[in-house]
Amino acid sequence: QLRFVESGGGLVQPGGSLRLSCVASGFTLDNYNLAWFRQAPGQERKGISTISGYDGSTYYAESVRGRFTMSRDNAKRTAYLQMNNLLPDDTAVYFCALQPQVVSGQILTNFDSWGQGTLVTVSS
Repeated sequence: QLRFVESGGGLVQPGGSLRLSCVASGFTLDNYNLAWFRQAPGQERKGISTISGYDGSTYYAESVRGRFTMSRDNAKRTAYLQMNNLLPDDTAVYFCALQPQVVSGQILTNFDSWGQGTLVTVSS
């Protein structure tokens, strides 16, 4: 089964930075498009970034564009999310997913083997 193990979350002050990681469990990342999603308290899970398995190109939701950077290391079976200038609205549980699609500016996926995610709390 295709699963990810996410890590790197924690408590950070507004304006701070964190780097999240997600490691693929039981499979390699080669050729897969990947995405980060997040779910804030009381809200639906939303896609925030994607990275191509073909050329490494990225796409970001407007809410994180210019602050977050997604990358990948196929040899380590790991995707990363560098988050800078964090805001309280970034507080959420963050998840990795496979094969995202961008539809009318929204990042969607049919991936359903969600991991436990990693909690990011932005608060002073």
